[in-house]
Amino acid sequence: MTYTPRLKKKYAEELVPALKEKFQYKSSMEVPRLQKIVLSQGVGGATTDKKLIENAVNELSLITGQKAIATYSKKDVSNFKLRKGMPIGAKVTLRGDNMYEFLDRLCSVSLPRTRDFRGISRKLDGRGNYCLGIKEQIIFPEINIDKVPNITGMDIIFVTSANTDEEGFALLESFGLPFKKK
Repeated sequence: MTYTPRLKKKYAEELVPALKEKFQYKSSMEVPRLQKIVLSQGVGGATTDKKLIENAVNELSLITGQKAIATYSKKDVSNFKLRKGMPIGAKVTLRGDNMYEFLDRLCSVSLPRTRDFRGISRKLDGRGNYCLGIKEQIIFPEINIDKVPNITGMDIIFVTSANTDEEGFALLESFGLPFKKK
């Protein structure tokens, strides 16, 4: 028997029929689905200290269980002492089983560990996608707080196949993302 992530199974068995009924879809293929989750971390101090990029890549790899890559600047910005081609951040794109596993850990373990947590914003981007900013990477249990040289934030982007914010919100809320109450 093969292993299936809990949220993937929940999506197929519970969410598809519920969303199909709620939005009156004719086919189950019309039901919006989560396509990918992108985690990105900008490292502003990387222009002076190259080790910060290594730390960011290692932390994102630890958090997601998938190898992260460094991102590079596309142009020169003299005010920031930035040259074209310098490493300035790290990112990782999750799809398939890794995506569902990460989402499960994010909703059930990491977000509740945030200080003074009251839920996440209800605002989507207009096309059914959602961007979540996190101020501290230490909310993830995979990160050892004693070994973190500096606390940085990150962006988590949820890309869905939904056409509207209402559909995207319904999908993400049914996955268990803890949105603020109205």
